[in-house]
Amino acid sequence: MKILVHDYAGHGFPTSLSRALAARGHQVVHAFAGSLQTPRGDLRRNPGDAETLEFREIPMDPEYTRYKYSFRRRRSMEIRYGQEAAEFVRSWKPDAVLSGNTPTETQEPITRATVESGGRFYYWVQDFYSLAVDKLLRKKIPVAGGFIGAWYRLLDSRQFKRSSGIVAITEDFTPILEGEFGVDPERVSVVPNWAVIEELPALPKDNPWAQRHGLADKFVFLYSGTIGMKHNPAMLLELAKRFQTQPEVMVVVVSEGIGAEWLRRESAAAGLNNLLLLPYQTFAELPAVLATGDVLVGILEEDAGVFSVPSKTLSYLCAARPLLLAVPQENLAARITREQGAGITVQPRDLDGFLAAAKFLHASPDECAEFGAKARAYAEETFPIEKTASTFERILTAKP
Repeated sequence: MKILVHDYAGHGFPTSLSRALAARGHQVVHAFAGSLQTPRGDLRRNPGDAETLEFREIPMDPEYTRYKYSFRRRRSMEIRYGQEAAEFVRSWKPDAVLSGNTPTETQEPITRATVESGGRFYYWVQDFYSLAVDKLLRKKIPVAGGFIGAWYRLLDSRQFKRSSGIVAITEDFTPILEGEFGVDPERVSVVPNWAVIEELPALPKDNPWAQRHGLADKFVFLYSGTIGMKHNPAMLLELAKRFQTQPEVMVVVVSEGIGAEWLRRESAAAGLNNLLLLPYQTFAELPAVLATGDVLVGILEEDAGVFSVPSKTLSYLCAARPLLLAVPQENLAARITREQGAGITVQPRDLDGFLAAAKFLHASPDECAEFGAKARAYAEETFPIEKTASTFERILTAKP
């Protein structure tokens, strides 16, 4: 069977699905966008990969990163990218296309090309792009924003109708799909996201990456991943300020883009020397990066609610380190952390609670060790790819 797995962002965990499906004898192309400023997975063939696996980078305008926060310029680039991806679909003619992490207007030509080529399209719902755009534009330009938001919601509705099936990453999405887009719950399969635990061993803190950055003998609060419009980098700045008189404590942020640049400016203005900003690291280095952290930090704005499940927190769970999350309490990442005893969660705007939790974790090595052990145990039980690959194989090969 010819399967196209299209992960626009090129994240780590979808690559493990493509590898597993190819290992089962399917002809798999894993496609992703070039020129994005985001954490990437291992997007190349490795010696142990099946011969039926191919990675394909779909060209994105190299100016995309520069204009990421210009709605008009970004939109035109995303539409052109979608057209490029659609051309590949028409030429390769896959039997099934699984596409996620993809902007609405990018997804549109991909869905149409799949159906027109005789394939089956499966919408992999990682978040609700159209609802986020609708909400944002209604705030910025109340009248016109409502019309634009309605257009995006209409496109998503059409794409859901074209889909042979819909894969949602959490049960929380099913009532949203039904209420906002009229999707029959019977057409929705819930498959939670995972981390590539097979490639994320729990390493010691004193490792070559930590030594290279002078962190092996520091207590490190580590944030690794995107800091964008759904995040509040001020929490990380305040964390550094709280510990600035304790030279053994460092706040390390591995990120790029608008949030990282804001942190760079504000930390310089505040004269902070305990906040270290680093660019995205390679996927191969991620286990050592996470192992360097004594506490792994996640932040998400209240508006995100259940709409976004930060994949970074799933990788965090593999590292055998405690989590400190300032995220909506109904968010799946927060629920997993609480239910598994993997760390501490607070509300996104609860700065006092966030800093108090950080202080507690810094002073509590035994509790940190227990949180970390429970996090890793959950990851080892939940994330191995074979069961997930079997679920996706059933979905993608079933006749609608």
